[in-house]
Amino acid sequence: MVQLARAEQNLPHTVPPSGESLLSLEEVWKIYDLGEVQVEALRGVSVDVASGEFVAVMGASGSGKSTLLNLLGCLDRPTRGRYRLDGIDVSTFSASQRADIRNQKIGFIFQSFNLLPRTSIWENVEAPMLYAGVARQERSRRIEEALEVVGIPEKAQVMPNQLSGGQQQRVAVARALVNRPAILLADEPTGNLDSATSEEIMRFLVDLNRDKGITLIMVTHEASVAAHARRTIQLRDGLIVSDRIH
Repeated sequence: MVQLARAEQNLPHTVPPSGESLLSLEEVWKIYDLGEVQVEALRGVSVDVASGEFVAVMGASGSGKSTLLNLLGCLDRPTRGRYRLDGIDVSTFSASQRADIRNQKIGFIFQSFNLLPRTSIWENVEAPMLYAGVARQERSRRIEEALEVVGIPEKAQVMPNQLSGGQQQRVAVARALVNRPAILLADEPTGNLDSATSEEIMRFLVDLNRDKGITLIMVTHEASVAAHARRTIQLRDGLIVSDRIH
């Protein structure tokens, strides 16, 4: 159920369509202390996301959407309030505990791809598994499988600068998949792509969500990109102002 704290809109409560919550924020605040000024990036946000959902998060610059994604991805923790991830309260986890959770449950896709420029595609996709301690033979099997899933198995030994933007984003998706995450978090995944390539990547993400059942949460400022999701959450001034299922 979605509850709007300290908002005046009186929006209807929305229940995730797929059942029990995988991600649950309860009255979450995130306040940045900048010395003489405190910035309230999120102000009492409560939202549930069920397993298998595809959710787009929209809002203007400064609305709190990137802060929300950082909290959901355990890259940061709330100033106050509770965040449950797959039933575990991770609100007060240390940095190392959050890193473990990220490694086990979450994959990230970024606007700038974040590929290692001087290593092959194979090595880029392999990197998360090295941190996770996956055995060599299993790493090889997963890399081959992930590159097949994203449609570029023949690119394993080339360097990132030899790929188009769309192909680099597919590598980023493959890298996000190899640790078998339950959740993919995408931060403006089409922001550096032309419109045709953006549409190609979005169709691919839709297929991945539908066919693999991976929960996908995507931050975007483009309505045409958000339209691919089944649910859209709109933020303004650190509050949820709308939450609708398409």
